[in-house]
Amino acid sequence: MNPKNENRRKFLLHSVQSAAGLMMVPLVGKATDISPKKIITPEIIRPQVAPRIKFAVIGMNHGHINGQIDVVEGGGGEFVAFFAKEKELMDEFRKKHPKVKAAASEQEILNDKSIQLVLSAGIPQERAPLGIRVMKSGKDFMSDKPGITSLAQLAEVRKVQKATKQIYSIMYGERLENKATVKAGELVKAGAIGKVIQTIGLGPHRMNPKSRPDWFFKMSDYGGIITDIGSHQFDQFLFFTGSTEADVVASQIGNVNHPQYPDLQDFGDVMVRGNGGVGYVRVDWFTPDGLKSWGDGRLTILGTEGFIEIRKNVDIGGREGGNHLFLVDNEGTKTIDTSDVDLPYGRQLVDDVVNRTETAMTQAHCFLAMELALKAQARAERIKLG
Repeated sequence: MNPKNENRRKFLLHSVQSAAGLMMVPLVGKATDISPKKIITPEIIRPQVAPRIKFAVIGMNHGHINGQIDVVEGGGGEFVAFFAKEKELMDEFRKKHPKVKAAASEQEILNDKSIQLVLSAGIPQERAPLGIRVMKSGKDFMSDKPGITSLAQLAEVRKVQKATKQIYSIMYGERLENKATVKAGELVKAGAIGKVIQTIGLGPHRMNPKSRPDWFFKMSDYGGIITDIGSHQFDQFLFFTGSTEADVVASQIGNVNHPQYPDLQDFGDVMVRGNGGVGYVRVDWFTPDGLKSWGDGRLTILGTEGFIEIRKNVDIGGREGGNHLFLVDNEGTKTIDTSDVDLPYGRQLVDDVVNRTETAMTQAHCFLAMELALKAQARAERIKLG
């Protein structure tokens, strides 16, 4: 037997027998009522880790900051200070984190030599300028996506990062904080579907306009739909195809159903080609209220010997929860239990802060994912339907 095929068989057999489990079940089952009684948010339980670094938060305009804090604390970070220019955000954080110092200014945090890492989920167009100030102060930076909203910002961030040697990390959560996607990475690396040819990333979101801040509807603030939620998909494309070089083949954007928000883009899609494979991306704001999740996010990874499909947040076929992973190869169709999969990003990022390494994400990958999103956004043709 071919040694490569034998290793692949052993890896899949180990996955079947492990505690994480590979449970064989049919893809088509009895219909289940999945009416929106409860919004599904896959739970992530992290073990307690002794602090190895101190970190702070500057800017928390998006709720993603809570996940960022959780990730770094789980990796060995101690949350010691926070600042926002908005009083209401400061008041909210004081209540939620009463033992953490409320700084009087951004500069107070930047001047504090004991702080090694700064997190931010500020207004998107403000993140890169803040990251530049953070790096120039001698600290590392971790941004919510999108970490950069223009090609001009990207050029300056790259320049300052190269000069300072500080870390500029963007938390592409759809890969880094999704157990099924992390497991897919292990399967692909083990050769479970052969050589990857293409990724298809779908990023639908629910609008919830009444809960959105003003900046959500301003193109100058959020950077466009492909820049924003599309950046996740380019990160996954690069990771799974192994591409180190890539460019945008075609892209389009539109506001097809929200004329009351003229600056909003509610649909976008992209074709991308890299030196390791090709990809397709679709993002939108059309998740209906009847779904038990904010979006039926999916990723399909096509290989020469099979394919993987991930249903990140919900399985509309009826299975409970999120993190659903399906593997199809020449031997059959399988579903994989990912409940015990380790999420290493936070731990690796803290390792990188301590050791000055690039184990969580290389700077080249981080910036190329954003470059593709920004180029696709800038080149996109505007569509009009009807």
